[in-house]
Amino acid sequence: MSMFLGFALGLGLLFWGMRLLKTGLENAAGTRFTAVLQKLTTNPVSGLLTGTAVTALIQSSTAVTVFSISLVNAGLLSFEQTLGIILGTNIGSTVTAQLMAFDLGAMAVPAAAVGGILFIFSKKGWRWAGLGLVGFGLVFLGIDAMGQALRPLGSSPQFSQFLRRLGDNHLLGILAGATLAGLIHSSGITTGMVIVLASQNLVTLPTAIAIVLGANMGTCVTALLASIGGDTGAKRVAVSHLLLNVLGVAAFYPILGPFAALTSWLAHDLGRQVAHAHTLFNVVSSLIILPAVRPFAKLICLLVPSRG
Repeated sequence: MSMFLGFALGLGLLFWGMRLLKTGLENAAGTRFTAVLQKLTTNPVSGLLTGTAVTALIQSSTAVTVFSISLVNAGLLSFEQTLGIILGTNIGSTVTAQLMAFDLGAMAVPAAAVGGILFIFSKKGWRWAGLGLVGFGLVFLGIDAMGQALRPLGSSPQFSQFLRRLGDNHLLGILAGATLAGLIHSSGITTGMVIVLASQNLVTLPTAIAIVLGANMGTCVTALLASIGGDTGAKRVAVSHLLLNVLGVAAFYPILGPFAALTSWLAHDLGRQVAHAHTLFNVVSSLIILPAVRPFAKLICLLVPSRG
């Protein structure tokens, strides 16, 4: 029951933060901010670089994706402009696997506190910026609360034993990774747990890679939840995030064995091999899709048509 309540609280904070972030962005965005944002996403390549850099800095592809949905909701970016960012988040998230951990909650409270001070004591322009910062902090806090509520699953001996029993069933590994990452709203935590298991030789390299691939799909749940109640553009961002990761996993699944053999050459430690596999998968997947961003955008528009 406490796990469910904690998750519900985190989900509520996420929705509330999204609403405040949207309101703050709509009212605070001036001509200069919008112009800079438009420049950074003027083409898929610059969008990819922007998404990679921001995700590498804050160590959360989920947060950057949710933020992108907020920008689309606020009318500051078009859906097409966010595709490069989404591809970049997949690359930037590989830093998480390499560093193993990052505390989202540590960023939430300071951001909300600074935003609250600006909102209460500042003039109109900075006041709206403060409200947006409060919303941004609540988004982080909501994601962290959901992860904290369901994190016991990640450290559960029963769940670890289940992972060991997966053996070489790669499809079950992908499903397990997707389920866990979807529950705790973090592919980074899931990948970190798998790296620990691999370092202790509790899972084979192909199975560990399968779980990590699944985690890339599972982490899309947060963006799908954040798009609920948003406009068509926001829903397209969330669906594109999911479809990009599903296509990537589908492309690598048939060659998972040879891919594992390739990554085994990159390091001696099994845990490090898993981290390198995660990096290679995301970089290669994003770079393959990058030249086809515009046809992909048209596909998403067909899948998620405009209202009316």
